[in-house]
Amino acid sequence: MSILTHPEWNQETGGLAVAKALSEQINGKTILITGVSPESIGSSTALSIASQSPFLLLLASRTQSKLDAVTKSIKDAYPNVNVQTIALDLMSQDSVREAAGRIAELTPRIDIIINNAALMTLKHQFTVEGIEAQFGANHIGHFLLTNLLMPQLLAAAKTNAPGLTRVVNLTSLGHRLSPIRFHDYNFEGKDIPSEEQHTPLPPMFTKGQEGAYNGYISYGQAKTANILFSVELNKLLNEKGIVSYAVHPGCKFTAPRDSLFLTRRSYLDRPE
Repeated sequence: MSILTHPEWNQETGGLAVAKALSEQINGKTILITGVSPESIGSSTALSIASQSPFLLLLASRTQSKLDAVTKSIKDAYPNVNVQTIALDLMSQDSVREAAGRIAELTPRIDIIINNAALMTLKHQFTVEGIEAQFGANHIGHFLLTNLLMPQLLAAAKTNAPGLTRVVNLTSLGHRLSPIRFHDYNFEGKDIPSEEQHTPLPPMFTKGQEGAYNGYISYGQAKTANILFSVELNKLLNEKGIVSYAVHPGCKFTAPRDSLFLTRRSYLDRPE
């Protein structure tokens, strides 16, 4: 089912309405969502999915108190849904491995992974492994988690119809700000070839620079990586019945539609 079968849907259509229309693809499924906190895209997605009786809803995020708050809101609305929480810090690959191990203990299969968690920062920060924070958390962390959970995805794909086992990577129009800077992904000031350089930036995106670092360009690099991750997953896994989507969650217009000022909703406040 696609939006073409629901021409009445638009940018105002709520997640609950979409989940109800896609109930057959949710009911009885095991679904993992990363980056869940109150009043966020992750919690809204979780509540919408919970409304259609998944078999198991896995919520993975860094802060347990926020996970508990979202779990309570789900349980208040849908008390029969089985919700399990997992500690996950995408800034640490050890934490990612521990989370994957915990998930493997909870379920032998995963029908859908929604890689929603993200960081947007104008400060030059690094993961535990020394990778620039936005690239490391938004892409590398999810890349590792998804690959560690590949046995669960492949197990689900054996019994699902082709295309119903999915990896959804939340990206944004921020990808237009930068390609992947393979020669200087850590923003250390190294020379990079022209094909890895960003396009000219509007003035609002030149603020907050720290040496070679620009948080907006860093965010764009990570969002480009999310998209290319989905492209490659489809190349490698389509024959096994697994598909991947890179999804832009919504935007607001602060300038003409064809400009770089077209940014994702709450661009600077994406909760992890």
